[in-house]
Order: sequence, then structure tokens, then C-alpha cells
Amino acid sequence: MLSALHSDCSTACSVLFAMASGTNKEISKASETHIDEGLYSRQLYVLGHEAMKHLQTSSVLISGLRGLGVEIAKNIILAGVKAVTLHDPGTAQWSDLSSQFYLREEDIGKNRAEVSQPRLAELNSYVPVSSYTGPLIEDFLNGFQVVVLTNSPLEYQLQVGEICHNRGIKLVVADTRGLFGQLFCDFGEEMILVDSTGEQPLSAMVSMVTKDNPGVVTCLDESRHGFESGDFVSFTEVQGMSELNGLHPTEITVLGPYTFSICDTSNFSDYIRGGIVSQVKVSQKIGFKSLGASLADPDFVVTDFAKYSRPAQLHIGFQALHQFCAQHSRAPRPHNEEDAAELVALAQAVNIQAAPAVQQENLDEDLIRKLSYVAAGDLAPMNAFIGGLAAQEVMKACSGKFMPIRQWLYFDALECLPEEKVAFMEDRCLPRQNRYDGQVAVFGSDLQEKLGKQKYFLVGAGALGCELLKNFAMIGLGCGEDGQITVTDMDTIEKSNLNRQFLFRPWDVTKLKSDTAAAAVRQINPLIRVMSHQNHVGPDTEHVYDDDFFQNLDGVANALDNVDARLYVDRRCVYYRKPLLESGTLGTKGNVQVVIPYLTESYSSSQDPPEKSVPICTLKNFPNAIEHTLQWARDEFEGLFKKPAEIVNQYLMDSKFVDQTLNLAGNQPLEVLEVVERSLVLQLPHNWSDCVTWAYQHWHTQYSDNIQQLLFNFPPDQLSSSGALFWSGPKRCPHPLIFDVNNTLHLDYVMAAANLFAQTYGLTGSRDRAAVATFIQSLQVPTFTPKSGIKIHVSDQELQSSSASVDDVYLEKLMATLPSPVMLPGFKMCPIDFEKDDDSNFHMDFILAASNLRAENYDISPADRHKSKLIAGKIIPAIATTTAAVVGLVCLELYKVVQGHQRLESYKNGFINLALPFFSFSAPLPPPRHRYYEHEWTLWDRFEVQGIQPNGEEMTLKQFLEYFKKEHRLEITMLSQGVSMLYSMFMPATKLKERLNQRMTQIVSSVSKQDLGRHVRTLVLELCCNNQSGEDIEVPYVRYIIR
Repeated sequence: MLSALHSDCSTACSVLFAMASGTNKEISKASETHIDEGLYSRQLYVLGHEAMKHLQTSSVLISGLRGLGVEIAKNIILAGVKAVTLHDPGTAQWSDLSSQFYLREEDIGKNRAEVSQPRLAELNSYVPVSSYTGPLIEDFLNGFQVVVLTNSPLEYQLQVGEICHNRGIKLVVADTRGLFGQLFCDFGEEMILVDSTGEQPLSAMVSMVTKDNPGVVTCLDESRHGFESGDFVSFTEVQGMSELNGLHPTEITVLGPYTFSICDTSNFSDYIRGGIVSQVKVSQKIGFKSLGASLADPDFVVTDFAKYSRPAQLHIGFQALHQFCAQHSRAPRPHNEEDAAELVALAQAVNIQAAPAVQQENLDEDLIRKLSYVAAGDLAPMNAFIGGLAAQEVMKACSGKFMPIRQWLYFDALECLPEEKVAFMEDRCLPRQNRYDGQVAVFGSDLQEKLGKQKYFLVGAGALGCELLKNFAMIGLGCGEDGQITVTDMDTIEKSNLNRQFLFRPWDVTKLKSDTAAAAVRQINPLIRVMSHQNHVGPDTEHVYDDDFFQNLDGVANALDNVDARLYVDRRCVYYRKPLLESGTLGTKGNVQVVIPYLTESYSSSQDPPEKSVPICTLKNFPNAIEHTLQWARDEFEGLFKKPAEIVNQYLMDSKFVDQTLNLAGNQPLEVLEVVERSLVLQLPHNWSDCVTWAYQHWHTQYSDNIQQLLFNFPPDQLSSSGALFWSGPKRCPHPLIFDVNNTLHLDYVMAAANLFAQTYGLTGSRDRAAVATFIQSLQVPTFTPKSGIKIHVSDQELQSSSASVDDVYLEKLMATLPSPVMLPGFKMCPIDFEKDDDSNFHMDFILAASNLRAENYDISPADRHKSKLIAGKIIPAIATTTAAVVGLVCLELYKVVQGHQRLESYKNGFINLALPFFSFSAPLPPPRHRYYEHEWTLWDRFEVQGIQPNGEEMTLKQFLEYFKKEHRLEITMLSQGVSMLYSMFMPATKLKERLNQRMTQIVSSVSKQDLGRHVRTLVLELCCNNQSGEDIEVPYVRYIIR
């Protein structure tokens, strides 16, 4: 009976598993493929090793090497497919130069594929890139796993599409026409989708399982389980109802945030306690229609729900456009009414003849006209967006990772066009035989001139920065006589950057990012006027990025990887009232935010909730996940190899250090001085053998002794005050380890810890494992006996409420043992900063061993080096496709900013997830509005106060307070500048009397204990005020002008 129940529960998913295992003939081939983790590390965290191996066995053909084709080629070459063939029988034209970043002016008239091939080949030495200019016949196409067609006639698409569908070759069709984009995918009738989302499998701890049909599982209420109906799960560590532990992955139905139902458990054993339920990724089979069939019966992915009806309209419009191009051998003339009328007539004819599934009741003639106006255009940002999406679809086709587009995607950015109708637009859009013709065809020559004059500040030259610079060069931003791009980045180029920061090459490793990116982008467009800096942007560089610098700018683009820097730049943009283009990526997810003075809220107006931190006691004594042991290992690294060295160096070099330490609160004086004693007295090594001895002993302290003490305090069978087992729920009962010199992990720990310990003392280490193993066998470790009276805190609340008192007698004895700094002339320790990407420095060796040993203590599944590096190194997964798509969206917003669009609904904040695929666009939020008296104000408003009076004297504090009372009817109750309190109603009378007659700048310098630099022309002052009724009211800040 039980075996029958097992089969009932597991039939559905075992069929799916069998189906998955019988597919993908490349699996055995892929498993033999070597992956360069140094190059692909950030992408591997997006795709995983299996998907990456499939990429490396896939040959891809890209047909059409204009701007869109080269963008797709760039992204998939960076991704690391097996080989790429570039196909294009055409020659380079002036209009190509507006978006084809590997064509130069001297290439006009040459074959696009042949010219682009050597430049694309430089991107990744692992990917052979060849060019082909012949016809796409069936025998030739058979050599590819994926075929990509760009900017091709519909008739040609249908011919190639039929061959591909019949031969099992996956097909991507991509097209951009000015401000419109189109994407189509056909991955065959039986594609195996291995993982539709790419998200990490969820897990939860079980607190109860009922015997029922269906059985109901309840999870611990520490956090929601996060599962969805239709997910498959498996169970481990369930006590009592042990049948669940051997069960095939079973489908669930979610009942609530902490409950879900599974199969029939009525004949299972009684549930006692415990258990972990984990989500299991189950492969699924999905089918695609051929291009011909899908043209007549399309499925659409909606990119903008505010334009829900547009895909179907554009499906008709693009077919009509193909007819127009076939009849005239050209695209409709830019902004030409005659051609627009003809395209509308063609679209009406297509609509009448269309299949019922496609036919539109009311054709949007205005949309079709706009398609005609801009169809001759070729825009770099549009190619970046559609090219990023198309390249991601190629990777899905190769790997079976992430849900493909099924099957049509249409996108438009018509909001980029002028908000008001422009007279004589057709005349302004005529080609001028220069590199911007493709862009002028859409926007006209006036905007091109305006773009050239722009002065922009780009903060960051990493992945986003490289893509932004490329797009800036292509659209001509800052490329005119009065224009200027200033880019700053402190970092140097590392190998792992090459996988997505496409302006860099292997020979650029260790060079400065900003200089290298600036030089590379000058090759793309020699007209760009770009200046590179290596400055951090923050309060310490306000003498560089000062009033003159910011006031001279037209806008700022952020290409940063941390929130604090983003917030700082945002505050500067609000202060100087400059537009800000903000963006970010995380794996396949990306976001874009546009900040416009007076019109929108700022980046700082809304923030993500802070990351949930792990309680200290969980890390210290009660871990239940590998994330906990990895964080513990990182803390160990800092506490052993960085902080002690820093404390000792302070002790030796700062004569006031001991006095300052003794003034610290609570138990801190003891903790700090014990670190000095350990480092300079108790554990001071003299040679390599001492370092190995220390590491061996520390292994026993952490993985044996401390665990024995924990189990002495809380035995395995201990009950809590409520009568429940203490070691239950999230608390996993540990066991001590016994050192085994033949256990690789044990020796790894000693080797890494000993070498790092030696480094902190400037001693020479060793990589001779055999010698260390032999030496260890001669060492004796005293038998550990647990002690009574040792307090171990069970919760953070208990830890915080425990009052630690310092024993002054013990403290004096401790200080007496410390060697005087005078006795150690020239001695200095070497603190070690954690560096995750150098596999030869023992840093990750230590983290991996320390974490997995602790995981073994608590019976937690260990993590491999790859996963450990991701979590411990806090690596942000990244992939070139998302970066390209996000920057394309940023630069579409840039067109609007430069034109000076004033309607909030013209702008689009965006969020994308290419894995799902999911797109969400919305107008930015307006800034929150506040009032005092009859004055309405937002974050963009402030009080402007001229500090220097007509007589040349600066205001005193008294005059400042009186000014606000007289001019604004406000009584200032508190006044501050930064963290300095300048004035408060509650100040002591003597201090207040003294301050009232002092100059404002004198007070600021006195309180902050810093002189104001010559570059400081204004001060930002924050106010708390009362109105005339004595009520506290919110008011803007003060810009106090002193020069």
C-alpha cells in the first residue's frame, strides 16, 4: 500500500524528469567543456555551469551586420558561445554609422560583415568569429544551433524560418525601425525548458504535516515559505513521517503564506518533528509555431501595459512596412506625408486580408503614420534594447535556461518624439551624408546640434559606464564644439570585467577603467569630447566637482554599483537642479529611473527596504543554513587576519590608544586589550611552524571545543521552559568534529589559516601540504573539558540585556602583561583585506574550509567554491545582455531630457527581467508637495539667502534668525549644517549669547572644527521652524551664499 502511495505522489514529476533526462544530446558533450571561471564568474552566477556548458557547444549565425546585428553579436560573443558566423552581403552606408559601432567612416562601401569580424573577434578569445557573404542555403544553415536574422525582408524571413523549423534549428528574428522594435522566436516544437526563472530554489523549515488526503504542510512562522501552486518540492530530515524523505518531488497547492497541501499522506507514519522542504526545479516541454503559422496566429509578450493594444496593431503595421519596402526598394521617407498615407493604405489592406486572430476592428492609423515617419531611422539606443533582448533569447535557445519570448514582442518609444508638432519636419530630417543620418531621420538636425553641445557627467566606467559611453558616442552626445563628457572611475580593469565591459580587452587588465574606456570610445566616434578622471565622487572631492563644475553641466548619468554613492550623486543633482539618469542591474533584472528637476521625485525619495540581517546568536551558536556558516567564516576572517593587526598597529603607534580604549563602553576595553595580548604575547609566532601550530589549535577550538561547550550548556535532550525540545525548529543540534589529517577539508583549513596568520606577521608561509601533514601528526592538543558557569546567549534580546561589567583588577593585570611599544621598535602587523577573485591568496580557501567545517558541525549541506564566493564575496551577478538593454532604455530617456520634455507622462521609469521575460514601464512619480502658510514647495525648492550684506559684512546668527522672522514669518527653533548643530532654542544662555553675534561661517568652522575651503561658495543649512501660531512646520532647506 505504501509503495502505491509513493508512486501516486511522484508519477507527475517522474515523467517530467524522465523527459528531461532523455533530451539535449549535447549534455555529455557539454560536460567535457572547460569554463574559464576567472572570465565568466559574474555571468556564471546568472546562468549556472550547466547552461554555460550548453552555450559553449552552440554555434550561432547572425545575419545582418547593421547596428542591431552588431549589438546582438557583441553580446553573444561576450557570453561565450562555441562560435559565431557573421553574414551580410551588403556594404556599409553613411546611415549605418549612427548605430554600428564597429564601422568607421573609412569603411563606407566595404562589406559590413568582413569589416566587423576582426573587431568583434577581439571581444572573446574563446569564441571563433568568421564572416560569410554568400546565400543562406539549407546545407549552410544546418551547421548552426541558432540562426538570428536582423533587418531582413519578410519574404526572406519566411524562407529561412521554414528551413529552421523543419530542421530543428532555433530561430530569432529581430528588427528595429526608428523608434519601433520587433522580436520573434521559434525554438521548435519540443524545446526542453530546464529552469523558467533562474531564481534560487526556495526552502523552508517544517513544523507540522497532517495525515490527510491531501496532507497539509505547515512551515515555521519565522518567514513566509514563498512557494506558488504548481511548484514541486522535496523533503529531508522529517522525523516520524519518514516516507516524505524518500518521496519524489511532489506538486503542491499553496493554502496560505505558511501552509500548502501535498499528496495523500493518510497512510504515512505520524509526523513527530523537524524537516526541511525545498523547491525542486522541474523541466518542462514547450512548443513554438513556425514563423509562417505564428504570423497568422500570433502570441504577444506585452512590454508596456499602458500600450496593451499596440502589439496587435504593430503586427499589421510591420507587415505593411515590409510590403512598402518590397514595392519601393526603400523605407518610407522620414516624416513624409505621402509615404505615410501609402503605408496606412497598405496596412488597411493587410488588415482586411488578415486571419481572424490578427484582424483589428479599428486600425490605429496615427500609430501606422508614425511608424512610416521614423521607419528609415536607425537609433543606437533602440538597437541596444532590442539587441540585448535578442541576445538573451539566443542564450535561452542554446541553454534551455529562462522562459523564452513566446513568440512576438513589439516595443515602441514614441514618447521620444517632440511633445509639440514641429513645422517642416521632413526638411530637417533629410540625409546629410554624415554619421548621424540614421538619427537625424527620426529627430531632425536641430536635436543633433543640441546633443553635440551637451555637457554630461558620467559617474562610473564599469559595465553600465562602458555601454553608456558607447551610446553617447553613437548619438553624438558631447561631440560638438561646446560639448563635453566627463567620466570618472577609481577602479582598474580586472579579468572578470572583460565578460561584459566590452570597451576593455585582455591587454587592458590592470589599466585604469576611465582612461581605457575614454580611449576606446574615441575609436568608435573620433568626434566625442571625453575627459577621464579617477576620482571618487563624494564629500572628499567637492573641491573638484564644485559649484562651477555642476552649474556647467546639462545632466548626470549614474553607472554605479552601490546605493550610498547613488544617494550622494542624487543629492548633488537635486541641489544643482540637474537631470539625473539612474540605472542598475542584478543578473537578468534591470531598472531605469529618470529624475527631472521640478517634475519628478528624486532617487532618494523612495528606497528599497534594508536587507534582513541574520541575528548574532544564530551566526554564533545556532546556524541552520549555509548562508549563516559563510557569514560566520567571513567574520572569522576579519576577526583573525584583519582587526587584530589593525588594533595592534594602533596600540604601537598611537600613544593615546590605551586611554581611549579604557573609556569605551561596557566590555569593549577588555575585548580590545585581550586582542593585543593574544597578538603580541600569547600567540606571537616566530616561524612557520608556530603558524601551523596556531592554525591546528584554532581548528580544535572552533570545531571541537566550542561545540562541546555548547552541548554541555544545552544537551541534545534538553527541554525548553514550554516543554519542547530545545534543539528543534530552526536550532540544529551540532556535533564536534575529530581532526583527520587525511581529510582534505581539515588540511585545507590548516594550510589557509596558517598562511594567512603568517602573512599578518610578515612571516613566509608554505604550500607544502605533505610537510604540514607530517608536522601536525607530531602535535598534541590538550583534552578539552567543558566548564560550568559559561554563559551562552540564546537570543539577541538576551545578549543585549546582559550587562557586562569589567573587572578592574583583571584589567590592570592584563595591561601589565602587554609589551611596551618602545620594546617593539619598527614592528608592525599586516592587516589583510578580503579579496575574493584571487584564487592563489588563500582567502577563499579559508572561507570555504571554515564555512563547510561549520556546516559539517551542524549537518548543513556544504557549498562549493563557486557558491561560497558568491555569498561570502557579496558578488552582484551580471550579464552583458541586461546591461545593454537597460542602457538602451536610459538613452531613450536621454533623448527626452535633451529635448526638454515637460510632460510627466512623456518619461518612463522601467523595470525588466529578461529571464521571465517581464517588462514594466510607468511615468515617474511627481515630487511630494508640502505647504507652509500659502507657499507650496517640493524637494526642488529652497530658501536662497545672500550671506554677504550690502555693506560687505557677513550675516551674524542673530541677523539670520531675524531675517527669517521678518521675511518669511518663521521662528527658527533649530539650525544645523551637516552633522553640526549651529543653533537651538534650548542652548545654554551663555553659549547662545556668544553665538548670536558671531558670523555664520565662523560658527560653522568652530562647531565642525574645519575651515571652509576656498571652493565653498554656499552652505546647506537645515531648519526646524515654528509658524506664528507656535506650531512646528516643515520647510525647505537654506542655500546660504557666502561668495
